[in-house]
Amino acid sequence: MNRIPAALSHLLPSTLAFFTPAHGASPNAQEIDTLYKITLYIALVIFVAVEGALGYALLRFRKRKGAVAAQIHGNTRLEVSWTVAAAVILVGLAVLTFAKLSSIQNPPNSGPGGAQLGEAENLLYASSQRRLPPNGKSLEITVIGRQYIWQFVYPGANEPDGLGAPYSYEELVVPTDTTVSLNIVSSDVVHSWWVPELGGKFQAVPGYHNYTWFKVSKPGIFRGQCAILCGRGHARMIATVKAVPPAQFEAWLARQKQLIAQANAEAAKARAKLKALSGAGAVENP
Repeated sequence: MNRIPAALSHLLPSTLAFFTPAHGASPNAQEIDTLYKITLYIALVIFVAVEGALGYALLRFRKRKGAVAAQIHGNTRLEVSWTVAAAVILVGLAVLTFAKLSSIQNPPNSGPGGAQLGEAENLLYASSQRRLPPNGKSLEITVIGRQYIWQFVYPGANEPDGLGAPYSYEELVVPTDTTVSLNIVSSDVVHSWWVPELGGKFQAVPGYHNYTWFKVSKPGIFRGQCAILCGRGHARMIATVKAVPPAQFEAWLARQKQLIAQANAEAAKARAKLKALSGAGAVENP
């Protein structure tokens, strides 16, 4: 007999999980998830109450032979009551939303086990759109939307103009326990950056910068996708965020720099060789 209540106790969380977003892996995503679920639970209570009252009224006051319906033209006390109740619920949700808004928008400091951010990260500036942690340090990564792939540019450029910075496509690798600031841009059309477990949606608009942040506490892989129709290849424009320990991130970043430097050196040799050719040999074979 005890199996039935136990089964029902597992059924409700499973059913609600189907309608709720994935649990946040970053503090801002957790706050969004909490707000969503509080609103959902309140809405479910109201839905059950309203539909229950409607069902009761349909059954209790259904048409009967010989019965004459009472002609009621309104109940001022009842109408005022449900109007005030609805207003109180809306005001309560608004107050709760604004109370949590700062923790959604403002990033915290990196944890003691996070990556050691150097002087390059101290050059970041704060604005009404770009929020920095209290100590002003975060790992800034530029997210570039392209038809139909995401490019991620990391700090560590060899040139003052930013050229030579390490980058990757489709997979964004970040260190754990580190506040990561994203500078989101587009090279062509409007895209939308969205990894549900790491926060809300942010558009990548040509000629404009959008900013967001996240902080992953433990290693993991988080998947997302462009969330706005950007062309016929939109469905293939996926994104993966891979969180790894800081030491592994530093090794990966050094490897990326090495690979890019090798590719640049080989390209420079190829250009020099082509430039040295003359006559028919200067024409590249298709």
